[in-house]
Amino acid sequence: MTITAEPAAPVASPPEDDGPAPDRAALLALLAPIRPRLVAAAVLQVVYAVSALVPFVCVAELARVLLGPAPETGRVWLIAGIAVAGLLVRFTSFGLAGAITHFADADLQLHLRRRMAAHLSRVPLGWFGERNSGQVKKVLQDDVREMHHLVAHALLDLLAAVVTPLAALAYLLYVDWRLTLVVLVPVPLFAVAFAVMMRGYDEQMRRWSEANTRISAAVVEFVQGIAVIKTFGQARRSYRRFAEAADDFAEFFGAWVRPMLRLSGVSNALISPPTMLLVATAGGVVFAANGWLAPVDVLPFVLVGVALTAPFLTLDMGSMRLRRAAESAGRVAALLATPPLPEPAEPTRPHGHRVEFHDVSFSYDGSTPVLRGVDLTLAPGTVTALVGPSGSGKSTLAKLLPRFYDPGAGQVTVGGVDVRDIGSAELYHHVGFVLQDVQLLRASLADNIALGRPGAGREEVERMARAAQIHHRITELPRGYDSVIGEDAHLSGGEAQRVSIARALLADAPILVLDEATAFADPESESAIQDALSTLVAGRTLLVIAHRLGTITGADQIAVLDGGRIVERGTHDELRAAGGLYTRLWAAHVRDDDRDWTRA
Repeated sequence: MTITAEPAAPVASPPEDDGPAPDRAALLALLAPIRPRLVAAAVLQVVYAVSALVPFVCVAELARVLLGPAPETGRVWLIAGIAVAGLLVRFTSFGLAGAITHFADADLQLHLRRRMAAHLSRVPLGWFGERNSGQVKKVLQDDVREMHHLVAHALLDLLAAVVTPLAALAYLLYVDWRLTLVVLVPVPLFAVAFAVMMRGYDEQMRRWSEANTRISAAVVEFVQGIAVIKTFGQARRSYRRFAEAADDFAEFFGAWVRPMLRLSGVSNALISPPTMLLVATAGGVVFAANGWLAPVDVLPFVLVGVALTAPFLTLDMGSMRLRRAAESAGRVAALLATPPLPEPAEPTRPHGHRVEFHDVSFSYDGSTPVLRGVDLTLAPGTVTALVGPSGSGKSTLAKLLPRFYDPGAGQVTVGGVDVRDIGSAELYHHVGFVLQDVQLLRASLADNIALGRPGAGREEVERMARAAQIHHRITELPRGYDSVIGEDAHLSGGEAQRVSIARALLADAPILVLDEATAFADPESESAIQDALSTLVAGRTLLVIAHRLGTITGADQIAVLDGGRIVERGTHDELRAAGGLYTRLWAAHVRDDDRDWTRA
């Protein structure tokens, strides 16, 4: 059935990376809501880091007292009491700091996700068309989750890794600065080895990310296209692409990591507890044998000297977490920086449903024009079809009406009012759309249809489903209208399209944009969709895009686009008689139909 302009009574009643420095700035900005709690946790962590050394210092001091000429009982009990108090303060401050950061992290994740969800509801609809759901999900879920370890753990670990060695160093300098310097000998050796190991790290991480992305793309291509691949006997070739991507990754990763492993082993051995204990003990023996230090004074270096380097590995891991969290924060900040759809300060209601495009031009990148000086009028209650070669600007022009994008020049008006002055909430009461890429939520079918008018009763939902030729299919599902998309409701492309038509019927917008509604439909579904569309478009102003020219022969006017301009305009018969681009498109359409008939 073709789309015609025959009037009838309406059926229904009245939503990259600028480098490390910007990423870290973005991270600091995102942490602003929980900064006071992070400061409080940091103070508690400093107390924990210092108090963690107290028992070891007390053991050393207790040994010095007990091995002295006349031990004082009172001093012994005092040191023992300080050690116990240090343990209590350590456990208490550690528990409080961890609790504060974990609660702060939960609040931050909730705050960021709510903020991003609210922001995404204000960005132009065209923004979503340029990205797949996986990219948006990565920012909303994965990148926010990546910040958990930073907030809840890494910040505290990094702080302890800095404070504990400094406190230990201060104490050992107090005992004997000369032996302290001896104990520190492995540290500069570790620093040199670590610097060599991390040389070119940022560039290698970039290459690692690119290689990992290639593997992911090969896996997705292989899994999603396995049916087509096997049908055409290309399984071995497709698998070879995945295997080559995996081999390339393994070769690169091995070449990068292999020399790092040797250096890592050497650097870690230099500051390992056994090495530090050996250096402290050997240095202490030499100092005591030469009379430079009393034997009892070697004990603090044996007990506390290990603490000088133990946190270095934590510092390394924490810095990596910080880098990854900063990258995630950069992506979150980039999403939040997406310019929202401009809303008028004082929205104006349109007067009627006449649609006009006045000298409209548009470019996606600001330099390459997609539309050039388009003028087009859609009279109320008429059908206007947009046709033309691929890339001529048909879909772009149609998407300017529901404000997927705003024109770079000119204006689009509804009822004499620029769509930018109407306000999006009011605009979508007047303009609805049914797109070829149907988006259904993971919710019940009743809720998916009711998106057109939240609060609609079940009776209205079912009435619109009948009008959209999808009611019978829904009743066949396990729970009928309560069946959930993706769980117990698995619809074909044509069936999903009819659900979106039922949604549009319920919304009852007087102006409709219809973009390739039958693109993914089989012949049976296409017939049902056409019947549903005949109900949907009755009495409405319709702007439709179709490559199947046979579906728009009854349109009131057909606008033919080529190179972003309207080159022809008229009815089907007028354009066929004109002998221009439309005539050639129609001839190609007839040839395609003849070939399909011959194959059948």
